[in-house]
Amino acid sequence: MDLIQNIDTIIEKYPKSERPNLIPLLQDLQEHQGFLSEEAMVKVGKHLAVPVSNIYGVATFYNQFKFEPSGKYHIKVCRGTACHVLGSSTVLVELEKQLKIKAGSTSRDKMFSLEVVACIGACGLAPVISVNDTFHAKVSAASIKEIIESYKNM
Repeated sequence: MDLIQNIDTIIEKYPKSERPNLIPLLQDLQEHQGFLSEEAMVKVGKHLAVPVSNIYGVATFYNQFKFEPSGKYHIKVCRGTACHVLGSSTVLVELEKQLKIKAGSTSRDKMFSLEVVACIGACGLAPVISVNDTFHAKVSAASIKEIIESYKNM
């Protein structure tokens, strides 16, 4: 099934013109696409009779929604209190430098994407990052290059 058919199939599961379905519908689309494409939001707008600008406004309000596909390796940088105190800001700066992208973006080669999260829930490992849900504990700016290279060589 191609992407357009997939979008249509998902949208048709939700009754027309029922705005309370907007968030569950967007969640369902993102689960299947990995992100919310412009095409999907336009189709949702037509289906629910809601302007696309309103849909985009709702989707940008919630940080769970993404508007571009994630890279092969999705990196999450914890910025919770323990990670912050132990230097996650320098880890983030180094990741952005090594990957040549800003948080919230995907590298041109689609190999890496970078996301900042409020808390990963692994405070005892601080500062911590996860790459596709594999945790890397007590990371530092100095260890980032080695971690990135290990994924490039997989």
